[in-house]
Amino acid sequence: MELVAGCYEQVLFGFAVHPEPKASGDHEKWTPVADFTHHAHTASLSAVAVNSRFVVTGSKDETIHIYDMKKKIDHGALVHHNGTITCLKFYGNRHLISGAEDGLICVWDAKKWECLKSIKAHKGHVTSLSIHPSGKLALSVGTDKTLRTWNLVEGRSAFIKNIKQNAHIVEWSPRGERYVVVILNKIDVYQLDTASVSGTITNGKRISSVTFLSESVLAVAGDEEVVRVFDCDSLVCLSEFKAHENRVKDLFSFETPEHHVIVTASSDGFIKMWKLHEDKKVSPCLLCEVNTNARLTCLGVWLDRATDTRESPPPDAETPPVSKEEPSKSNKKESGDEVQEGERQSKPGTKKCGSTGNGDKPAKGNSLVSAKKRKMVEMLGKKGNSLVTAKKRKMVEMLEKKKRKKKKM
Repeated sequence: MELVAGCYEQVLFGFAVHPEPKASGDHEKWTPVADFTHHAHTASLSAVAVNSRFVVTGSKDETIHIYDMKKKIDHGALVHHNGTITCLKFYGNRHLISGAEDGLICVWDAKKWECLKSIKAHKGHVTSLSIHPSGKLALSVGTDKTLRTWNLVEGRSAFIKNIKQNAHIVEWSPRGERYVVVILNKIDVYQLDTASVSGTITNGKRISSVTFLSESVLAVAGDEEVVRVFDCDSLVCLSEFKAHENRVKDLFSFETPEHHVIVTASSDGFIKMWKLHEDKKVSPCLLCEVNTNARLTCLGVWLDRATDTRESPPPDAETPPVSKEEPSKSNKKESGDEVQEGERQSKPGTKKCGSTGNGDKPAKGNSLVSAKKRKMVEMLGKKGNSLVTAKKRKMVEMLEKKKRKKKKM
């Protein structure tokens, strides 16, 4: 496994971690060894994402750089956004989704490294996004004070919720039965089946990062030295531990057959790995630490696996390169805090990147909240593969129509 971390000093660090055999009576210790530094950006790093082959980094220089972890070489750059890259998320090994301060969310083919779709997602910055474990839904938040739900099967916006404040983090739980939205030092916990807030967790200071340790347990870091572990059902703090000497900037958690590990990165320059106990009320044990002597901003862990933990769509579901389309005006119906959308999302005309969409009207319902619940369940229950655009379906329909015309002739 390898720790990867970005910093204000424009560098991506890589540290290979070697677990050591545990001697009887001794605390388990792992050894991090410096593996590489990658200086591809011209400004500070703001986001990092990892799949089984690549590490991608986003920066204030408005570019996304790709690093091949197998060959340990630069694999190129993606240039599409006009603004700081704020969030990067892989879904399996086939797709990457990026968000930026230009308000765009882009879907990338992570094999050919082509932009499949570019969506004007928020009127302000996109501050965070998260992909549902099924790959059929995504959530995003931005500086326009909205929480938006995206139908990734059809490549369009599904719902908008006005949340009155600017959220800066959104995160799905491992099974996708709930999600959290972070505003300053407060965490609103939403249930998927009701599409409403089930409770609110309050942290001591502004929150910088969260990660689910299980379906109901959430680790929280903020502008302080401690990491807290909360129960999302009871909203109670199960434990807290001092992780660093300065504020914790990012968290990452993963599981191996033997361990459940949480990784922390801080402005003090240290990356630390902690072994979690089954009883989350017990503070974790330190496995290893490494000092980068840099001001860290983002964190990831590359696990050298043959396949990613989430399966990618099969080859027959691969999204074809999409063609340019003229921007279309969106039609929206608003009522209270919920907006249900069926509009086609248009692309900006300044970049060479196509987009497709679906102009279906929103389904009617007695209440928008119940409609949202019903539509989200329908989307998750739909057969077919995730991240497939409407373009492919339209092409199939056109071919079928031509065949029917030939038969009539």
